[in-house]
Amino acid sequence: MGESNRESMGNGVARETEIKLKIDDVKAFRRQLKKLGAKPVRAGDGRVHEENVIFDTPQGGLAKHGQLLRIRTETPDGGGNSKKAKANPRVVLTFKRPIARPTASDAEPAPDGSHKVREEIEMEISDAATLTKIFEGLGMSGWFRYEKYRTTFQLPASKPWARGLLIELDETPIGTFVEVEGPAAAIDRAAAELGYSKRDYVLKNYLTLYVEECRRRGEQPVHMVFAKAASASP
Repeated sequence: MGESNRESMGNGVARETEIKLKIDDVKAFRRQLKKLGAKPVRAGDGRVHEENVIFDTPQGGLAKHGQLLRIRTETPDGGGNSKKAKANPRVVLTFKRPIARPTASDAEPAPDGSHKVREEIEMEISDAATLTKIFEGLGMSGWFRYEKYRTTFQLPASKPWARGLLIELDETPIGTFVEVEGPAAAIDRAAAELGYSKRDYVLKNYLTLYVEECRRRGEQPVHMVFAKAASASP
């Protein structure tokens, strides 16, 4: 979600710091967001459908090195509004990898293990299909697909400690989560004001969470998609 909440590391690379929280009572969570003055960053209710495809080699070469290559398609949720439903989707290419060893010049202290910190390169693209063909020509495939509805919130300017912080509410096929992304100190304060502590932080990605949920249900992992899309190919 843009560059404003990420620390630039130069050469188009940013440092992404985030945590997840599992949300069991969505209505209560939204009430708490409202008390904090949080507002959607997008027009209307801000709800966006995301379709994500992760690419890798048959041997899992990227995953073995903690890397992620993803094409994400974001489409505003129409919610019955035909004009809104026809809005052009936004397609984003993302590459993530473990962060290099911090140096003395870093703006933030070294990660303490309570937050998920990675280097990230992100760019908007115009043709996902063509890029997919290029990746396939290089021997990769879109081996895992997951979708969710995301609503991104920001806290008001009256809370200067929350500058650069994003609160992203994710409705997924395995439940509702929130990703809190931004400066580490702001993440911790926001989580506390929302009623959570560091013990509640989830640092796993959605692939891992999905596989764990499938094991709990006794199901074979395939793609983390809503029922209507389960039979579609990646």
